[in-house]
Parts: sequence; C-alpha cells; structure tokens
Amino acid sequence: MAKVKGALPPHHAARNDGAMDHPGTDSLPSTLLPDPDTGLIFARILDGNGGSRAIDWDAAARWCPTGGETLWMHLDRTVESVDDWLRDEIGISEATVEALVSNQTRPRAFREADSLIAVLRGINFNPGAEPEDMITLQIWARADRVITLRRRILQAPRDILDQLERGAGPRSAGDLVTEIVEQLVAKMGGSIVDMNERIDELEEEEDDTEVEDVLDVIATIRRNCLGLKRHMSPQHEALMQIARDPPEWMSAANSRDIRETIDQLKRYLEDIDVSKESVLVLQDDINNRAANRSNHTMYMLSIVAAIFLPLSFVTGLLGINVGGVPGVNDPQAFWKTMFLLGGVLAVQLLIFRRLRWL
Repeated sequence: MAKVKGALPPHHAARNDGAMDHPGTDSLPSTLLPDPDTGLIFARILDGNGGSRAIDWDAAARWCPTGGETLWMHLDRTVESVDDWLRDEIGISEATVEALVSNQTRPRAFREADSLIAVLRGINFNPGAEPEDMITLQIWARADRVITLRRRILQAPRDILDQLERGAGPRSAGDLVTEIVEQLVAKMGGSIVDMNERIDELEEEEDDTEVEDVLDVIATIRRNCLGLKRHMSPQHEALMQIARDPPEWMSAANSRDIRETIDQLKRYLEDIDVSKESVLVLQDDINNRAANRSNHTMYMLSIVAAIFLPLSFVTGLLGINVGGVPGVNDPQAFWKTMFLLGGVLAVQLLIFRRLRWL
C-alpha cells in the first residue's frame, strides 16, 4: 500500500483473480506482453552463472536440457491453449493442470513425483489496486524446467528477469523457485510497513482531523489487514509444505532460504495482527474522545438550562397579564427586578460551585 497523506484511497472489494486480464499493459515493453496464441510472455534459458538467453516459443517447445541449463517459461494462463499444452506436451496430469490454470487460487503447495507445484500470491502493484487484492502466481517446477503462470501482471517475475539480464539472477531451478518465493514475501513487507507508518501518522494527527475521516481511514486499514491475512496465512502453510518435503533438486541453501522466508512471513503475519490491534485501540480512543466531547457539551447545556430555569420562572411569573402584579406603577420596579434576578443568579452560581458542577 503506497504511503499517503490524509485519507487512504477508497477501498475496493477484493476481486476474483480474473477480474482484470492485463491491467497496465500499455506501460509494458512488447517483449513482456503475452502471445495471444501460445500465452508465452517470455522464455529464458538459465546458463548456470546468473545469466540467461531469450528463446522463442518454438525453441522452448523443442528444448532439451543440456549442460546444467534450466528453462524458465512465464505464461499467461488465460490463453486457452495453455492447459492443453501443459497436459499434452509437458505431460502434467489433468488434476495438476487444473490447479495451475484454475481461478480457485488459495495458496498451497504439493509434490508430484520429482515436480513441485505451488500456488502463491503476491502484492498487486497495478494502478488503482488495493494491497489485499493480491495476484496469484502458479508454479510448476522440476530440476531442469520451471513454468510460472499468471493472469494479471505481477512484479516479481519482472524483477527476477531484470536480475538475469544483469547476470546476477538465479542459477538453477531451485534458485529460481526460491527467488520467486523470496520476492513475493518481501514485497508484502513493504505494504505492511507503509500501513504501520500510516497508523503512526493517524495517532499523531487524530486531534487535528475530523473524526469521520479518521474512522474511514481506520476502516480501510482494517479491511486491508483482513485481506492480507486471508491470503498470507495459507501461503505460510504452503511454504511450510515446501520446507517439509522439498524436491531433491532443491539444494540445502535453497531449503535454508525457504525457511528464512517462512520465518519472515510469520513475522509479517504477527505485524498484521499488531496493526489490527493498533487500529482497534486507536478507534476506541477516538470514539471515547468523541463521546467525552459530546457528554461535555450536553453537560454544559444542562448547566445553562439549570441557570436560566429559575430566572425564566420569575420573568414569566411577572409577565402574566392579570391584575395585582407588584411594581406595575413603580418606576423603579424594573431595576429592582433586575437586582433580584442578579441575586438569584449569584446564589445559583455559588451553589453550583459548592457542588463542583462548575
């Protein structure tokens, strides 16, 4: 969530993963747009030294592993031919293909022979998106091939591609899967940190901000926390499954990094819980302050009413239109009445003071 001043952006209900096919494609280079026939966004052969070379769809379809190289294909799973290709050409089982292209994208991970299948989620950085509107990335990986699939644009694959372009990227399939996991979790941390900073700002600004505006921001933060927690908790379980049963092609260093990422994700979940508690405390404090101000206002109105009640009684009694009202023919009657009312007011104030009402 981008850090903002004042109110947060209006909350958008969490959308289904298929709510938007290719948001923001105008800002992408054409090399990162999916092929409408094959669904290929990009394909890279990792050279084992941190670099890679690009290949097209035909070369990727014919590719055979040689010399410790690893093929990484990034696909758009909305293209209809993708599921057939995964099933018929790669030989992935029907149930696994369904998990890779389905819109039922709750995070999970499992093994199938020497392959690792994972459904993970990452923060949505597309324009106008809310942090809890997370994007799914499906992963199918084995020792010499990694296939990632997405529906909406996700930042992590592009960042890893930039690393490969600089010659500082992952060297193997295990390194690539580990880097994807680390990137997805690390980007969650930025949103949580920004959210906590916004809570700190609210605590400092609450005296100078309209109560309704602060409560609106708090409600948005609470919804963001709930949305993030809803996806991050099962993601924690998915990463735990990878750590418990890693494929043989993942190195000891990969397993160690996965465990560190799991611990980092656990801390983020704890931070979300702290954020929820913080905004609840802040909301209670704001509500209590508003209630106290309202009670004080009502109290002062009651005191004013109590002061003017006997004065109104006297003036009303003297104003009745009947004979025998004292002072009607006395030219000094008005000032005597004012003196009397002043005395009544003084006695009232003295009594209220002794009763500690004022």
